[in-house]
Amino acid sequence: MNSQPRPFRRIALTALALVSIAARPVWAGMTLAARGRAEARVVVGFDAPETERFAAQELALFLHIVTGATFPVVEDPGTAGGRLLVGLAAARAAVPDLAGSGLAPEEIVVRSAGGDLILAGGSPRGTLYAVYTFLEDVIGCRWWTATASRMPWKPSLSVADVSIRFKPPLEYREPYWYVAFDEVWAARNKANGTRAGGDALRGGRQVYEGFVHTFYSLIPPEKYFTSHPEWFSEIDGKRTFENAQLCLTNEEMRQELVRNLKALLRADPEATIASVSQNDCFGNCTCPKCRAVDQEEGGPSGSLLRFVNAVAADIEPEFPAVAIDTLAYQYTRKPPLLVRPRPSVIVRLCSIECSFGRPLDDPRNKAFFDDLDGWSKVAGRLYIWDYTTNFSHYVQPHPNYGVLAPNIRLFAERNVRGVFEQGAYQSWGSEMAELRAWVLAKLLWDPRLDEGKLREEFLAGYYGPAAGPMDDYLDGLENALAKAGDALGCYSPADAKFLSFDTLARSWKILESARRKVRRSAEYGRRVKRTSLPVAYSVLTRWDALKEEAQRAGKTWPWLGTREAFLEWFLEAAHQENITMISEWQSFADWAAKGGRQK
Repeated sequence: MNSQPRPFRRIALTALALVSIAARPVWAGMTLAARGRAEARVVVGFDAPETERFAAQELALFLHIVTGATFPVVEDPGTAGGRLLVGLAAARAAVPDLAGSGLAPEEIVVRSAGGDLILAGGSPRGTLYAVYTFLEDVIGCRWWTATASRMPWKPSLSVADVSIRFKPPLEYREPYWYVAFDEVWAARNKANGTRAGGDALRGGRQVYEGFVHTFYSLIPPEKYFTSHPEWFSEIDGKRTFENAQLCLTNEEMRQELVRNLKALLRADPEATIASVSQNDCFGNCTCPKCRAVDQEEGGPSGSLLRFVNAVAADIEPEFPAVAIDTLAYQYTRKPPLLVRPRPSVIVRLCSIECSFGRPLDDPRNKAFFDDLDGWSKVAGRLYIWDYTTNFSHYVQPHPNYGVLAPNIRLFAERNVRGVFEQGAYQSWGSEMAELRAWVLAKLLWDPRLDEGKLREEFLAGYYGPAAGPMDDYLDGLENALAKAGDALGCYSPADAKFLSFDTLARSWKILESARRKVRRSAEYGRRVKRTSLPVAYSVLTRWDALKEEAQRAGKTWPWLGTREAFLEWFLEAAHQENITMISEWQSFADWAAKGGRQK
């Protein structure tokens, strides 16, 4: 375990490169366009599924944007040479013995074949991801947000020989940020989660029946408690449904839950995962039977996992393709001693108690690391529910930028199969949302990528001339956090030590220099202004305390005017950014009505 925090831009990386391009002259590869005229055609199979046909259209569209040429999409492969063969059926025109059965779901192949180029992948989204990988890693396209992208201009375009074969280590990839919920952006950045995923045309997404905390949706207390109190937790000798769970050793309750779950799955045939998971509270059952199981298993995860295994076994005959998802969360986080998850059971381990200013393998997070290590040894399908925002203050600076990559790599090293990165999921305008969503999407697809280069690339593409100051701004927050030693939980307070007068004043000065650099661009200027809101929010939240801190130190107050005037500026700017939630539980309108103060 690493005992030192690892700043975002300074991590040494020894990962393999995703793309291998032969070191040959350009003419050894393939010419796609010459002076705005197409020299290649896009070929799709006669029987290609909808998503492959869409992938071909996307390839033609972006090659047109890059070169100005019109690329025809055809089904007839014609003669060899100058073909962009999209999908396995089309690819066999160049390589007749190419087999698709060996490709895992979403595994991609982008490779030269003579004078042609193959772009194909495993179902359901692999071919589409192959196209986007080619456009990104070979052509240079980027999709920063749903409305911000970079397309190079190359009227004459040739590519050298290419050889890419890549299988994403994570089957489930969810950057759960509001800005990531656009299905077009999600597909182009290869996110396939429940919200950050594509529509049917783009190969769909992971579909849950119920998502989390489903005990009471499957066994509603208002329907069952009066007639069956024994189905619910016994706490201090009394059956209750308030801040409680289900009695997981009650066989009659389990049979009713299975009946209800089967009815839901019959009504939702697209679902491939069903959640059977504890409520968002403690209150597990301590009746003699449940207590005996938990004592034998070393904790409450024992009775939970035995119960979930039994539910999974009951639904398997009718729904063999549906996995059952449950949580290792708070009181169930520690793995059991004896019982093991069935192959069709997904255990989703949650990091809610952790310090997110340091990587999850840091000694400060040892308890979670030990549980991750334990589950990784017994769970065949281990998912992670990770936390990447501050739910108490969505707009407040939250410098966890440096832990995103090492944490995802840690998950991949521990055989994790899916990652849910929960962010500010309710509103636009949350702190550095655009950067986090894009970087998380890239790392979830390939954890080996260099996060320093990702950050540098995003800042240059998204902030233009202000990229340098923006990098300094983020560095300053990271350094202030490291110096202060704050835990930086996902409910970090407004008066965290790192949010000192010095930190906020220095940050504001850097942001002012960033604004000067983009004063000739309305769009870059708006992005920098949006990024200034978190500092302004912290100043407004702690106005009086910061004033006193500045006066004691004899320092100049950099925010002109009264708090009321500064609040008016903030409210106008936040309204322009369509901020609707200031925290997970308080709307922006309520916060504004209270004079910029929390409940």
